[in-house]
Amino acid sequence: MDFGLADHQKQLREEVQRFAENEIEPVATEFDTAEKYPYEIVDKAAEMGMTGANIPLEYGGAGYSTLDVAIISEELFAVDPGIALSIVSCSFGSDAIIGFGTDEQKERFLTPVAEGDAIMGAAISEPDVGSDVSSVSTSARKEGDEWVINGSKMWITNGSVGDYFVVLCQTDPDAEGRYNGFSQIVVESDRDGFEADKITGKLGIRASDTAELRFDDVRVPEENLIGTRGGGFLQLMQFFDETRTAVAAQGVGIAKGAAEAALEYAKEREQFGQSISEFQAIQHKLAEMYTQTEAARQLTYKSAWSVDNEDDQLTMLASMAKEYASRVAVEVADEAVQIHGGAGYVNDFPVERFYRDAKITQIYEGTSEIQKNIIARELLGKGMF
Repeated sequence: MDFGLADHQKQLREEVQRFAENEIEPVATEFDTAEKYPYEIVDKAAEMGMTGANIPLEYGGAGYSTLDVAIISEELFAVDPGIALSIVSCSFGSDAIIGFGTDEQKERFLTPVAEGDAIMGAAISEPDVGSDVSSVSTSARKEGDEWVINGSKMWITNGSVGDYFVVLCQTDPDAEGRYNGFSQIVVESDRDGFEADKITGKLGIRASDTAELRFDDVRVPEENLIGTRGGGFLQLMQFFDETRTAVAAQGVGIAKGAAEAALEYAKEREQFGQSISEFQAIQHKLAEMYTQTEAARQLTYKSAWSVDNEDDQLTMLASMAKEYASRVAVEVADEAVQIHGGAGYVNDFPVERFYRDAKITQIYEGTSEIQKNIIARELLGKGMF
């Protein structure tokens, strides 16, 4: 077993660290407070290949492995999760096109994202549908050579800044079987009948754009259908292992950032005539925080490796990594605030932001409760269907 990173991965980590420290850290509080999308920082990240990290080389992307992408996410999220999500989410929805799209679709939709000229999004959740993906009601009916889409989507990352979205629609309402009758269709944001309302007042990841999307007789050409009609749900399920591993990496990054901030503060803060790092209570907190973070990192890296090597335990590993790393993110951020005391309760220090940002990792891409259901299902050999 080799737990070491390859040289190119070590170099990648160092480059992303420098980028995050130089470009993100100085303005993180500003963008968080204003709930403002960081266009200029995203453009700079695109120049380094981070917006198209998972996109194949032939379409202008970096062609990085899942582990490479996890390293990028970890280092970005260790500085500011909101801006980090703005960067890594530019290619949301691209997995469906990479896996099932035509060559024309790949050229049309992937290349602009990889080159920093477009932002994508994936539109699945609805106002009344969260974890139960098979209950989406947004519909797409065929009229001639067009799809006509009606419905709404909720909590969509990049919703008001995206150029196009991979939308999960019900295309065959009379299809037999709970998981049949759904398709994924690309919808451009400049289509008539498309509207996006930015959601503000979020607990965390405020620099990242989130919106509600509405489709009122939105017409798109039939060639915007991804893969086979009626195969959308199964297409979607194939990528949850990868996306959940990505969220696990986000959790590791948040835990890392919070733990490092707490360690630095503990060394500098003095009480009762000495650094608080000299108190055993603080030492134990730091020891636990770093141990939890490292455990989450190893589980996440194993899951990332398994994505690229088709490990037969992948689904269970991805859910384990996502559930554990997100829990560690929340717990470590909480302890980091505690170590800061009153100073951790205001945005003068980054731990206040980490504390708010951490929670989302337990919610999106499947809640922690859903991850436990999946782990149990895999252990019991029950399968999805």
